[in-house]
Amino acid sequence: MNDFTEEIQQLRRALLSASHTLDLAGQRLALTRLNDQAARPDLWSDPDAARAVTTELARVRADVDLLDGINQRLGDAEVLFQLAQEEGDETLAGELTETVTAVGRQLGDLELRSLYTGEHDEGDAVCEVHSGAGGTDAQDWAEMLLRMYQRWAEKRGFGFELEEVTAGQEAGITSATFLVRGRFAYGLLSAEKGVHRLVRISPFDAQSRRHTAFSSFDAVPFFAEVSTEVDIDEKDLRIDTYRSSGAGGQHVNVTDSAVRITHEPSGIVVSCQNQRSQHQNKAVAMQILAAKLAERAREERRRELDALSGEQREVAWGSQIRTYVMAPYQLAKDLRTDHETGNVAAVLDGEIDGFMEAFLRWRRRQAG
Repeated sequence: MNDFTEEIQQLRRALLSASHTLDLAGQRLALTRLNDQAARPDLWSDPDAARAVTTELARVRADVDLLDGINQRLGDAEVLFQLAQEEGDETLAGELTETVTAVGRQLGDLELRSLYTGEHDEGDAVCEVHSGAGGTDAQDWAEMLLRMYQRWAEKRGFGFELEEVTAGQEAGITSATFLVRGRFAYGLLSAEKGVHRLVRISPFDAQSRRHTAFSSFDAVPFFAEVSTEVDIDEKDLRIDTYRSSGAGGQHVNVTDSAVRITHEPSGIVVSCQNQRSQHQNKAVAMQILAAKLAERAREERRRELDALSGEQREVAWGSQIRTYVMAPYQLAKDLRTDHETGNVAAVLDGEIDGFMEAFLRWRRRQAG
């Protein structure tokens, strides 16, 4: 039988490090406190406070259960290995290998937690896809990107809510706005911000020539309530209603329920059409507007600090980040991290975690 001693010891050290990083002792104390608060009979007398308590309770319990579960599995592996050594039982090797591999994978996921450095990385994200240069191909490419992020969210168990879609003239879409709800959704999706380039044989070219198309992706933190980071004056808003259209599904109705809000001082325009009523569309649009204004304010503060410190950002930052080549060969490559794969079909089906993780590690190295 293989000697698992060193592997198990490494996993035990990694678990101790993760427990320290995530402050397991403090998390247990917080879990006790939050359980006491959640058990109070008057908890829901203040619904906002109650939601905050239950949300935090779920988050802390998930962390504690995860660490306890890894510890249990690792303990089982240690006992199993000791038993196999004592009895010389080779039949346990497969089970040991499977357990050690699974624990290593879970600890690797935990290690990613240290790469989330932003204040809002743990929260939800409001995202946009826009077609760029490339005509009909670019609009088709924008729709492909929208599907890629939807498939990614589904595979991760995240919520995906399509809020607005503008159809292309011949095919695809010119833009889409959607929400992704899940823990660390924004931290992960922030890795995708920028311009995405597609190279392929165009299905819209009668001569089957190779075309290049560009589309962009952007994400900002999304909040359950309108962000308190910004003060929105109703007098600065122009609110228009129109008839919902596009790929909205069963909830798009034929009344003028869609809402478009223009924030005139900044020029920011947001639209929402996929909620059940005009009131709900307006509420979500206001949340998205607040998220965008808050992100703009944060970006302005970052620029001011950069100016004071003399920091020079890379000119190409925020432009083309990744190329997806489908002809004459198959390759998806991130131009920042050099992470690449030849399985472009899997990437377009939502297998983009490798690109995100590579970016998070690259960002930490750049900051270090």
